[in-house]
Amino acid sequence: MHKNDICSWCWGFSCRMVNEGAGGPRSRRGSHKVVPSSDQDGTGAERATGEVPCPSNGTVEVEHIISAKLQLKKKAEHLKADLMRQFDTQVNEFMDSLIEESASLDSSHVSTVFPLSEKEKSKLRVTQPPQGQSKQFVIRRSLLDDLFEVNHIRTIYHMFIALLILFIFSTLVVDFIDEGRLVLEFDLLVYAFGQFPLVVVTWMCMFLSTLVVPYVLLSVWANVYPTSNHQGLWTVLAGSLLLLYQGLCLGFLPTYVVLKNGLPPASCFILILEQVRLIMKAHSFIRENVPRVRSLERSKTNSVAVPQFTQYIYFLFAPTLIYRDNYPRNPCIRWGYVAIQFSQVLGCLFYAYYIFVRLCIPQFRSISMQLFDLRAMVLCVFNSILPGVLVLFLAFFAFLHCWLNAFAEMLRFGDRMFYKDWWNSTSFANYYRTWNVVVHDWLYYYVYRDFLWMTQKRFRAAAMLVVFTVSAVVHEYVLAICFGFFYPVLFCLFMCFGMVFNFVLNDRRKGPIWNVIMWTALFLGQGVLICLYSQEWYAQRFCPIQEPSFIDLLKPRSWTCSP
Repeated sequence: MHKNDICSWCWGFSCRMVNEGAGGPRSRRGSHKVVPSSDQDGTGAERATGEVPCPSNGTVEVEHIISAKLQLKKKAEHLKADLMRQFDTQVNEFMDSLIEESASLDSSHVSTVFPLSEKEKSKLRVTQPPQGQSKQFVIRRSLLDDLFEVNHIRTIYHMFIALLILFIFSTLVVDFIDEGRLVLEFDLLVYAFGQFPLVVVTWMCMFLSTLVVPYVLLSVWANVYPTSNHQGLWTVLAGSLLLLYQGLCLGFLPTYVVLKNGLPPASCFILILEQVRLIMKAHSFIRENVPRVRSLERSKTNSVAVPQFTQYIYFLFAPTLIYRDNYPRNPCIRWGYVAIQFSQVLGCLFYAYYIFVRLCIPQFRSISMQLFDLRAMVLCVFNSILPGVLVLFLAFFAFLHCWLNAFAEMLRFGDRMFYKDWWNSTSFANYYRTWNVVVHDWLYYYVYRDFLWMTQKRFRAAAMLVVFTVSAVVHEYVLAICFGFFYPVLFCLFMCFGMVFNFVLNDRRKGPIWNVIMWTALFLGQGVLICLYSQEWYAQRFCPIQEPSFIDLLKPRSWTCSP
C-alpha cells in the first residue's frame, strides 16, 4: 500500500471516530453507510448525514474536534456523578445490612462456629442486649469531622467565623460611638450564668444521688429476686422506691432550687437539662438490666447480671442514653482535639451573645412597648428568622457536635454518631430521626418500642403520638421553668404542625423541592419561637403582676401588656 493511501485511511478512521463521539452512539451498520452527494466540497453530505466533513487531503476542522471533546467530557462527568451516587448508596445499604446481620447473631450461632463452655455460654447470654433492643455501637466519627476535611465545607465554617468577627467589630464600633469608649463587660453573659456556685452544688447532689440510688436498688433487688418466693412484691417495692426517688430527688429538687432562687436562664438550662438527662440515664440503666435478672434461673447465681459499678459510672458520663456494659473504645485520647472542641463551645457562647445584643434585644425591647398589632407581629416573625436560624445552628454545633465529641474523646467513646445529615432531609419524619440521634434512640427504644410491646404491636399510630407527646411536654417543661412563664408555643408547634408535617412530609417525599419546603418551615418556626418568647419575656418584666392568680399564670402577658 502506498504511503499516501495509508495516511488517507488513518485520517478517515479518525474522522469517523470524531463523528461518532459528537453525534452519539451509532449502530455499526449506520456508521459505515455511504451517503451519495453531488457536492464536490462535501457540504451536501454534511447536511444529509450530520457528520463532520473529512476532506480528501486527510485534515479535520479544529472546532469540530474541540466540540466533540467537550461533549465527551460532559458525558464523562455525568457518568462519574451517577456512578459515585450509586456506589455511595450501595455502600450504605451494605453497611446497614452488615450491622443488622451482626445484631441478629446470638449465642447459638456463635457456638456452632466456636465451641463454648457452659460458663461462657451463660455469660454471653446474660451480657447480650435484650431481644428487640438492637442498638449497635460501632467505632465511627461524627459527620462534621469528615465533612470539615473537604475544603468546600471548611469554607462555610470560615464564613461563620467571619460573620462573628463582623458582629464583634460592629458591637465595638457602636459602643464606642455611644459611650466614647470600648465596652467589654459582657453583662448579658454574666447575668445569664448568674448564681453559678449554687448550680454546681445542686448538680453535685443530683449526680451523686443518681450514682448511688439506682445502682443500690438494682443490686439489692437482683440479690433477692431469683431466690425469693415473693418476687412480685419485691419488684413492686423496688420500683416504687425508684419512682419515689426520681420524683422527689431528681424531679422536685432541681425545680424547687430554680424557682425558689430565681436563677437566670442559662443557669436554669444547665440544671433542668441535667435533670432530664439523669432521669433518662437512670431509666435506661434499670430498663436494660432488669430483664437480664428476670431471665436467670432461680438456682443460678446473679453475680453476672448486675453490672460492675465502674461500668455504671462510665455510662453516666458517656455521651449516650442507651446503657451497655461495654462500648467500643478508641485506643488513645487526643487532648488537642478536646481543647479545640471546648474552645469552639466557648466561641459559640460568645457568638450567641453578639446575636442577642445586635439582633434581638434592640428589636424586642421596642416592640414590647407597643400593643398587640398584626402588622408588627408579622414583621417581628420575619425579622426573627435570621437570629433564630443562627441560634439553631449554634445550639446544634456547640452541643451535639463539640460538647459531645469532647466528652467522647476524653472517655475514648468510639461511636460518635450523635446526629446524621439532617440538613439533607426531604421530610420531617427523617429530620426528627437525624437531628438528635442520642435522644431519638432513647425515645425509640424506651417509649415507642416498649409501647408497641405492651400493646402487642397493634397501635403504631398511638405509639407515635405518645412519642410526640412526651417530647413536646418535656421541651415545654424545660422552657417554662427556665424562662419563668408558661407560653406553650413550642408545644403547639410540636403537637400541631409537627405531627401534621410528620405524616404529610413523610419519607415518600423525595427531591430537592421537599428539602426546600423543610428548610422554609424550619426557618419560619424558628422565627415564631424567637419572636413570641422574646415578646413574652419583656412583657413579664414591663408588666408585672404582684399577686397573680392561676389564670394570670396561664395567660400570656404580651397579649395585654401596655407599659
